[in-house]
Amino acid sequence: MKIKANGLELEVEDSGADGTQAERPVVLLISGLGLQLTDWPPALVQGLQDAGFRVVRFDNRDAGLSTHLDALGVPNLLWVGLQHRLGLKPRPPYTLEDMARDALGVLDALGIARAHVVGMSMGGMIAQRVALLAPERVLSLTSIMSSSGARGLPGPDSRILKSLLQRPPSGSPLDLVEHYLRIFTAIGSPDFHVDEAELRARILASVRRSHSPAGTLRQMAAVIGDVDRAERLGRIRAPTLVIHGKADPLVPYACGLDTARRIPGARMLGIEGMGHDLPSGVVERVLPALIEHLRAASPERPGATEGAHP
Repeated sequence: MKIKANGLELEVEDSGADGTQAERPVVLLISGLGLQLTDWPPALVQGLQDAGFRVVRFDNRDAGLSTHLDALGVPNLLWVGLQHRLGLKPRPPYTLEDMARDALGVLDALGIARAHVVGMSMGGMIAQRVALLAPERVLSLTSIMSSSGARGLPGPDSRILKSLLQRPPSGSPLDLVEHYLRIFTAIGSPDFHVDEAELRARILASVRRSHSPAGTLRQMAAVIGDVDRAERLGRIRAPTLVIHGKADPLVPYACGLDTARRIPGARMLGIEGMGHDLPSGVVERVLPALIEHLRAASPERPGATEGAHP
C-alpha cells in the first residue's frame, strides 16, 4: 500500500494492516542501498511475526515502488567522495537524515507511536539517524552489517570495488540478473551456501519490480555525505544490538565494532563466515539474538496505537 510521508509516496507492507496485530510491538525494517522491502529474507520477516511482532517494511525513497526523485539529477560521486576526503561537507541531493524522516513518516502514517527500528547496511545508518532524531519513538535499535561512518574505517577490498564499478552491457533483465549475481556473489557470505537458481529468481523478481540505478547513486551520495553521524552516536540511549559478519568484504567487520563502541551499552554480535548478505544460514543465527533483544526492550503491555502520532 502507498502512504504519504515527508512529501513523498512510500510503498509500505504492514503485517498488521488487517488489524489482527495492532496490539503487537512493532518492528520497522529499513532496507539497504538500492534494495527494496522485498529484499528482507522471508524467513526473517516470518520469524519476527511468529515471535509476536508486527512487522512494517517500506521502500526507501528512490527505490522500489516509492517516489523516485529523478528531478534531482544524477550526483557526481567522484566529486562527492573527493569533498569527503578533503574534510569538506558534501551536498548530496538529499541526506540520510531526510531518509530517517521518511521512516518516521511511515510510523506517523500508520499511527505507530514507538517501534523497534532495524536496519541493514545503509538502512542501519538510517536507523541510527532515526534514533538520534526521535529517541522517544525508538524502543530499540538494531544495526546490521552497517557502519558508524567514522573517518578512517576500512572500506571495500579491491575486488569488491571492481565488481561495483562494472556496468551491465544493457538494461535487459538477463544482463541485469548476471550483473547483480556477480555483485551479490562477491559480497556474499563465504561460509553459507546460497542456491544460485534461487538467487537468480530473487534478482529477476526484484529487477522486474523496480530498477533505478540513478536512484541508487543518489542514495550512495547521501551515505558519503553523512559525515557527522559517528560523533553523535554517543547520544543514543535506545537498547542497541549491532550485528555484523566477520567476513564482510563490503563493509568490514571493523565498521560494526566501531558502531557498537560508540553507542553506550550496545551489544555486539559478530558472525563467523557471514559476508554482506542474509542467507538462510545467517538468518538462523540472527533471529534468536534479534528476538531476544526485541523482547527485552518491548513494553510489558504493548499497544501499537497508544500515544500514536496523527
